[in-house]
Amino acid sequence: MLETTFDDVLFGSVKMIQPISGPRVNMDTVLLSAWVRVRSGMREILEAGCATGAISLILAQRHRVVNVTGVDIQPELIRIARLNAENNNLSDRVKFIAGDLRDKKLLPSGRFDAVVMNPPYSSLMAGRESPDDSRTTARLEVSCTPDDVAELSRRVLKSRGRLFTIFTSQRLDSFLSSMRNHRMIPKRLRPVYPRMNYNSGVFLSECVKDGGEGMNILPPLFVRDESNNYTPEILRAYEIDGHV
Repeated sequence: MLETTFDDVLFGSVKMIQPISGPRVNMDTVLLSAWVRVRSGMREILEAGCATGAISLILAQRHRVVNVTGVDIQPELIRIARLNAENNNLSDRVKFIAGDLRDKKLLPSGRFDAVVMNPPYSSLMAGRESPDDSRTTARLEVSCTPDDVAELSRRVLKSRGRLFTIFTSQRLDSFLSSMRNHRMIPKRLRPVYPRMNYNSGVFLSECVKDGGEGMNILPPLFVRDESNNYTPEILRAYEIDGHV
């Protein structure tokens, strides 16, 4: 049994049980949730690699018209995610499934309008394994690679469905290559910087299944200003109706 804490997310708009040692809500979680654009007619969303369900629950709180399915390979995290859905009174619109997303029988093809995923950043060649299995699975490509993300998205998305992700800027080239190889065409990209005069750490992306050519690169998103305070855009992402 995992040791857990009970925490407020988005200034208390979402209540989360989280493992003390394992994947926890962080700024990437909040930024990705705020990056998702729910368009007219978008009803079914998949959070791939949902851990304890934070993004699924945030999206369901923000967008009352959507149903969210969260999937994770770790059954103990799914058990916690289901408790989180109950505690936030969202069990009617959010469900969680334990399973391996690479299993083509796990989810029906062409079901979802959008996929949201914070995939592992580090390749097995570059990363150092953590003694904690949950952290290793979340941080390294133990169970998921950019190719897996692209292949999964193409398979489960409807025509012109959308994939929203956050990924490390150091691997932008491999990410874009995987997306294009599977006809998940990048349409929006926004680099995120710790502050001015620093290199970008991560980027937010939106890809469209069988989309046309042309990608919009949005203005940079800075986490902190020159006084080392969080920027207004970052603070807005933590609001219940926040966006970036």
